[in-house]
Amino acid sequence: MTVTTYDEIFKRLVKASYNDNLEQEIREIEASGNEATKKYVYYALGNGEQDKVVFQINDCKGECTGEKHNCETSCIFNAIVRDMEGKVVIQDRSCVHCGHCIDTCSLNNLIDKKEFIPLIDLLRKKEAAVYAIVAPAIIGQFGDRVTMGQLRAAFKRLGFYGMVEVALFADILSLKEALEFDRAVNSEEDFVLTSCCCPIWVGMVKRVYNQLIPHIQPSVSPMVACGRGIKRLHPEAKVVFIGPCIAKKAEAKEADIKDAIDAVLTFEEVKQIFEATGVNPEDMEDITSGHSSSAGRIYARTGGVSKAISDTLDQLRPDKPIKIKAVQAEGIQECKEILRSINQGDIKANFYEGMGCVGGCVGGPKALLKSELGTLHVNTYGLLADARTPLNNPYIQELLDRLDIKDVNDLLEGESAAIFQRQFDLQSRHESK
Repeated sequence: MTVTTYDEIFKRLVKASYNDNLEQEIREIEASGNEATKKYVYYALGNGEQDKVVFQINDCKGECTGEKHNCETSCIFNAIVRDMEGKVVIQDRSCVHCGHCIDTCSLNNLIDKKEFIPLIDLLRKKEAAVYAIVAPAIIGQFGDRVTMGQLRAAFKRLGFYGMVEVALFADILSLKEALEFDRAVNSEEDFVLTSCCCPIWVGMVKRVYNQLIPHIQPSVSPMVACGRGIKRLHPEAKVVFIGPCIAKKAEAKEADIKDAIDAVLTFEEVKQIFEATGVNPEDMEDITSGHSSSAGRIYARTGGVSKAISDTLDQLRPDKPIKIKAVQAEGIQECKEILRSINQGDIKANFYEGMGCVGGCVGGPKALLKSELGTLHVNTYGLLADARTPLNNPYIQELLDRLDIKDVNDLLEGESAAIFQRQFDLQSRHESK
């Protein structure tokens, strides 16, 4: 019997799908494995409950060392517990499928569902336009010299209609959140929590520190903004987000925003897909199309959101007497500590940015580079932008016009800008019932 890893099975199935021999490959893999192998195949094919991301493929019987299993300790929502026999159980009512437990499971009993193979027929037959939208953290992940244009060509080789940088919609959210700050913070006692980027941060506020919900800015993440923007312009399109984070798979399935994204792939999965299909981004032509500003590009690293919105506000409202005074938290522990302090009335800033991973998105669990190197690439790419903020970026006004948003101030209340809005208070009350 040959024991094959989940990642190896995924690569084999991707290759077989592109070569039109998927069913034969499934039979060969299952015949050479065990029951766990069959489960790997099942979830690698994108099967499983529609709204779930994390799946337990084996019963845990206490083999982990220490007082608690690694997965129990890692779960910030207390969704992982032991039953009467001491086995680890994931409680669906508490689990938000952020995926944080997967990399901490020393026995590899927890996996995340793959979402790529169900798309392959669509990509190959080109029956609908499928867009790859890439997180700002992607720069440098597939090689120091690989450009965004070469990545665009690589995704087109896989069958995608095109590639859009999520940083372009991060620019729009920088405008929106600057306006939200201007409206909400008018005294030294006022403060806001940014809702941009990190679903772990937002989930902690919604589920653990929900007294702070009134302070969270009512914006969707750049991923959702990008997905909705594309579908506003191309209603029949499918949108696939590509980033370093398993938690984005769960965010894409949340009830009030699941219209935006059809599938989520991690950088690690994309690397496996490139290897399985023989696509090497370094060998691709450079299809240049860089439309984002420096502000949108630096969202990927800790402090980037704060700087982007602060710089935008300074241009948008230069006479505002209260400037952004930002504090950032990176990593689960820092996020917990800063939210606990705010909850206890210890207010040290008027703008709080939280990232569930150390270093920000560049430190995501499925990134291909160490966060320090990822940050260096992000900062360098930010400096290469023609525009410093969205207000200097002519492509933003052109995009807003196409979305029927004629004035930036309409991002606060305009009907056309509703695609960028999210009401956390109403949503969280519904979730808690």
